[in-house]
Amino acid sequence: MIKILLELIFWISILLVVYTYVGYGILVWFLIKIRKIFGIEYLQKFDSSFEPNITLVVPAYNERAFVESKLKNSFGSDYPADKLEVLFVTEGSNDGTTEFLETQKSLYPNLRIMGGSERRGKIEAMNMAVPTIKTPVVIFTDANTTLNKDALKNIVRHFNDPKVGAVAGEKRIQTNENEAAAGAGEGLYWKYESFLKKLDTKLYSVVGAAGELFAVRTHLFGHVEKDTLLDDFVISLRIAAEGYRVIYEPEAYAIERPSFSIGDEKKRKVRIAAGGFQAIARLSYLWNIFKYGWLSFQYVSHRAMRWAVAPFCLPLIFAANIGLLLVKEGMEHYDMVFYNTAMVAQVIFYAMAFLGYKLENMQIRVKALFVPFYFSFMNWCAIQGYFRYKKGLSSGIWEKVKRAE
Repeated sequence: MIKILLELIFWISILLVVYTYVGYGILVWFLIKIRKIFGIEYLQKFDSSFEPNITLVVPAYNERAFVESKLKNSFGSDYPADKLEVLFVTEGSNDGTTEFLETQKSLYPNLRIMGGSERRGKIEAMNMAVPTIKTPVVIFTDANTTLNKDALKNIVRHFNDPKVGAVAGEKRIQTNENEAAAGAGEGLYWKYESFLKKLDTKLYSVVGAAGELFAVRTHLFGHVEKDTLLDDFVISLRIAAEGYRVIYEPEAYAIERPSFSIGDEKKRKVRIAAGGFQAIARLSYLWNIFKYGWLSFQYVSHRAMRWAVAPFCLPLIFAANIGLLLVKEGMEHYDMVFYNTAMVAQVIFYAMAFLGYKLENMQIRVKALFVPFYFSFMNWCAIQGYFRYKKGLSSGIWEKVKRAE
């Protein structure tokens, strides 16, 4: 009986992990092919003359080190200057961010600034900014990122389709050859995420957007709770729940440097995971596949399982494997060989992850260790994020994470 229970835990956990990280992408790829055979696919038709007025919103609390380059980058876009407004929300900044931007108004007539006396957080900055916006499309971007020259055009063109409610740009991590494992692993992760988002768009809709660059129809932006951690995720999913598609546009990208260290990346990952559990609670209605169809399938498979299922399955696999090696009764020789091999494989994988962590602290980077390290690190952060969420989240204000130079 114990053997059967342990085997169920072992195999079900493995299947859930494999489905979450590999199987979902394969399944979506096949579904897209099948739908295409039956003539069911989303065709993108762009009209080059479609250039509505837009507002680029940049939350910029104490971003004096970045606002000058961000200002030039924003107005350096190839989007028609007379149709572009750039709004910096500097709420509570005390490092000269607001003062510098004020001096630039004569150079950039379409520059607008919203200040304030206290820091309320990024989501409150967005909540304050959107009601003042008169353009039909609003684009959000972070102050410490650089957009490609045609990013705005490439994002906006999708809104010519009335069924599109939001567009997610791509996040690109700029890493160097000698970059920390945290940065290199983060870069690999986002490349894989970009691949999945392309599939999601072809099937139906992207489930979530990267806060570094995403756009929405202004009238669809609803007030978001001020303690929300993943504003980009919640905003885009709520729009999708209203029946609109969220499109992924890889040719509109925001470039940023990776986290400075493992410690900085860990803070960010744990907070994202805590925000993920918060979002799962607030978006619980999306589990209703009878109402939301493809959106529910994509949301649960691509996001909810990534945060709430797979990370907890990994220690279960390890523990069940140990249990199966200790249970001798009813075990055939080939069973013992298999479970011994499985245990050795896990020990080697986690040893590589631990070695990657230790070497990273010694400023020694081995590329072969990046994947096992970052995979283990990411899932460990998700587990910690769960416990942080259970302790209670009092604020939606992010602690700034130091980025590599």
